[in-house]
Amino acid sequence: MNWIQGAIDGVEVRKPARFADARGWLSEVFRSDEAPPDRVPAMGYVSVTHPGMERGPHEHLEQTDVFGFFGPGRFLVRMWDARKDSRTFGTMMTLAAGEDSPAVVVVPPGVVHGYRNVSTVDAWVLNLPNRLYAGKGRRSPVDERRYENVPDSGFSLD
Repeated sequence: MNWIQGAIDGVEVRKPARFADARGWLSEVFRSDEAPPDRVPAMGYVSVTHPGMERGPHEHLEQTDVFGFFGPGRFLVRMWDARKDSRTFGTMMTLAAGEDSPAVVVVPPGVVHGYRNVSTVDAWVLNLPNRLYAGKGRRSPVDERRYENVPDSGFSLD
């Protein structure tokens, strides 16, 4: 597929304020009074990605991810609108996020996404998805379609 670079419907990128003092800094990732009910987190996790390594690309069928890219480290983040019924179907969106450009990125279901650590240090990501991984008690199928090992999938971080 020939992807068109641009904004994707339903993807939200926020540049959160940093509140700094002598102890360090704080940024808000999530507030229940600002989120629609379908984006309220069901769980949260932090992941570390080593320099040069990638996570994704993959998509979720029902889950919305709310990623916090604050550092340490920096990422190339890429998303593809694979939703055939979307006004922005066929659009690819690329951004830099992390310690130099903190961002909260909301990725709705059906948007393929992945990121690469482009820094020389381990890079951290916070995720507050609105679904439990593998459902309650980890007894359900995992809500994702993975493309990392699918040759010619059309989804590349390069």
